[in-house]
Amino acid sequence: MASEASETASKSTANDTQVKSKRVTLRSVAQMIAFALAIKPFMALFIGLRVRGREHLARSDPFVLIANHSSHLDTISLLSLFPLSRLRRIRPVAAADYFERNRFVSLFTKTLFNILPIARQNITTENNPLRRMREAIEAGDSLIIFPEGTRGSGEHVEAFRSGVAHLIEKVPGVLVIPAYLVNMGRSLPKGEFIPVPFFCEIRIGAPRVFSGNRQEITRALEAAVRELAPETTQPTPS
Repeated sequence: MASEASETASKSTANDTQVKSKRVTLRSVAQMIAFALAIKPFMALFIGLRVRGREHLARSDPFVLIANHSSHLDTISLLSLFPLSRLRRIRPVAAADYFERNRFVSLFTKTLFNILPIARQNITTENNPLRRMREAIEAGDSLIIFPEGTRGSGEHVEAFRSGVAHLIEKVPGVLVIPAYLVNMGRSLPKGEFIPVPFFCEIRIGAPRVFSGNRQEITRALEAAVRELAPETTQPTPS
C-alpha cells in the first residue's frame, strides 16, 4: 500500500511538472510572437525609439537593469532591447496589487512581460519582496527594477528607495546596468492609456558591481542613472 501511494504521488508530481512546463512554453511562444510582430515594430516605428549604449547590455544572465520611471512604456521599451530568445529570463519587478488585481491583467502581464509580482502590503515570509527577487536572481533570471518605486511625472527623477540596495547586499557581485529613459512620460504620461508618437530614447550606462552599505549603494545607483540624463533635462539631486 505504501509503495502504491508513493507511486501515485510521484505520478501526480510528474503530471504537475509537465502541465507547468507546457504553460511556460506556451507563454514563451506567445511572448516572442507578440514582441516580434507587435511590440518591437511599435516601439521602433510609432514611438521612434532610439538607443544609446546598446553595447553595454549584458549578454548573459543574471543582471539587474535599473532605470527612471515615468510611463507604462518604460517596461516595454526596456524588454524590447533584448533578443526574443532571452525574454523569458528577464523579469520586470511589478507591484502585485496593481498587476494582479484581476485574472485578466495577471495573465496578460505574466504572459507578455513575464513580470515578477511583489507584494507592497500584507507582507509575509513567503511573499517577502526581497526574498522573491533574490530567489529569481539565484535561479538565473535577470530583473528590471525602477528604484523610484512608482511612476513619476515628466523628466524629474524621484529619490531612489533602498530596496535595490538591500537586494544587492543579499546578492553581492550581481551585475547592475543603469539606464535613463527619455520622453517616455511624454509619449504615454501617467494616467493616460493611449500613447502618442514622440521620439523616445534609452541611454544605457556601463554595467558595474556596487558595494558599500545600503545608503552608499542607494546613492551610487541614483547617481549612475542621473548621470545618463540629457544635459537639457539633467535632474537636480534631492
